[in-house]
Amino acid sequence: MAWFAQRRIDWLEWSAAALRRAAQLYGGAANGPAHLATGLEGETAGFFYLRRKGYTVVARRWSSGLQRGDVDLIAWQNELLCFIEVKTRTAHDLVAAEVAVDSNKRNTLRKLARAYMRQLPGSQMPAARFDILSVYLVPGQPKELVHFEAAFGWSDAQEYELR
Repeated sequence: MAWFAQRRIDWLEWSAAALRRAAQLYGGAANGPAHLATGLEGETAGFFYLRRKGYTVVARRWSSGLQRGDVDLIAWQNELLCFIEVKTRTAHDLVAAEVAVDSNKRNTLRKLARAYMRQLPGSQMPAARFDILSVYLVPGQPKELVHFEAAFGWSDAQEYELR
C-alpha cells in the first residue's frame, strides 16, 4: 500500500481514538459495561489493522435480523470474502483469545455468513473464509494483533480434516 494511503489510515485511527476519548471525557460515551467498550475498541483496532493490510471492510457488527448474533467484520481480500471474528483481551491469560471461538460461535458465524451471502447480488456465490483476529490491549503496552486466516471452515468435519 502506498505511503500516503498508510498515513491516511493512521490519521483516521488517531482521529477515531481522539473522538472516543473526548466523548468519554465530556460524558457523551455510553455508560455500558466495560467489557463491551473493550470489545468495541478491539474491533476498531481490527478494522484499521485490516485496512493497513489492504482489505476492503464492507461491514462492522453485521446482523441479519433473522439469526442471533453478529459478525464483527466482513471484508474483501481481493476476490475472497472474509468473515472475521474479533476477540479482545486486556491481558495475556493462560488461554489465548482465539480459543473463545467455540463450536457454538463457529456455527452462529456460519449461519450469519450464509445469510449475508444470500443477500449479495448475482447468482454466483463468492469464495469465502472465516478468520479470527485476536487483539490484546494490555495497559502500558502497544496493541498486539494476531490474525488467523482460514481459522475454521464451513463445517466442523472440514476442520478436523485440516488438522
